[in-house]
Amino acid sequence: MREQMIRRREFITLLGGAAAWPRAARAQPSIPIVGVLHPGSPEESGGALAAFRRGLGEAGYADGRDVVLEYRWANGQYERLPELLADLIGRKVAVLALPAGVAATLAAKSLTSTIPIVFSIVGDPVKLGLVASLNRPGGNVTGTTDMVVELTGKRLSLLNELLPKAKRFGLLINPSAPAIAEPVTSDFQATAASLGRESEVLHASNGQDITAAFAALAQKKVDGLLVGPDTVFTIRRVQLLTLAARHGVPTISAARSFAEAGGLMSYGPPPTERDRQAGIYTGRILKGEKPADLPIQRPTKFEFLINRQTADALGIDIPAALLTRADEVIE
Repeated sequence: MREQMIRRREFITLLGGAAAWPRAARAQPSIPIVGVLHPGSPEESGGALAAFRRGLGEAGYADGRDVVLEYRWANGQYERLPELLADLIGRKVAVLALPAGVAATLAAKSLTSTIPIVFSIVGDPVKLGLVASLNRPGGNVTGTTDMVVELTGKRLSLLNELLPKAKRFGLLINPSAPAIAEPVTSDFQATAASLGRESEVLHASNGQDITAAFAALAQKKVDGLLVGPDTVFTIRRVQLLTLAARHGVPTISAARSFAEAGGLMSYGPPPTERDRQAGIYTGRILKGEKPADLPIQRPTKFEFLINRQTADALGIDIPAALLTRADEVIE
């Protein structure tokens, strides 16, 4: 009898412990997944993604500890964006983070109205139809913009100030991203006309197109080139700037990396600030805030760089007024 009682107590204890296991397992919170889709490549996007993770850390989240970052890369192939987004959505991500992604954000918004989307873009999100307003985005989309598109005229004016005898300016733009290409082209042409200069628009979506565009620039006697804001050009900036040097074409870009790599000038916001802010917003959404209530973040500072080495190689004398206004002169 005593042995039966002991066995009965052991069985009840075992049964009670087994019943508790599922509750204990359920009590452990699952780690949310953030889908990160970049239109570029891992090699070219390290700085932006490091800034994103830094912002995420400021919000209290570390990759692998509090959140899992699931990356996808388009490598400049915009036609793959819907496929990559569908893959991430199928992973049941808690948030979609889309650095440097106008095309990706437009595609994501068409695919989901429930998963929060945090973008980092170069255009006006209201004009692009991504949000209702800058202060109250509404819906499931919010993020940061660096106003690069809106500063097209400013960059062309700087190029004109450097080259006062120029007759014709060129714009290199990617037609595969019309949401950006169209407003940039419009601003470029309007500014060129206001300056009394002729304008030439050249399209490129890949390396072969870039080579062909520079051959056309030489034939059309373009005096200076504005490089449009696009990941395709960032990925291929070495090729682009090598061709610019070969053809003796002064260039200006929104991206600091172009001036650092040998472009003549750049004018735009600090390169990683928008991605850091996107990381902060992603963390805030993971904590329960709604995209609809998070106002669009915009830059408050812009950097003007001049590469004096490139100017010397091109035989260009930089006006003292430009040198004085430059935030940095690369010697």
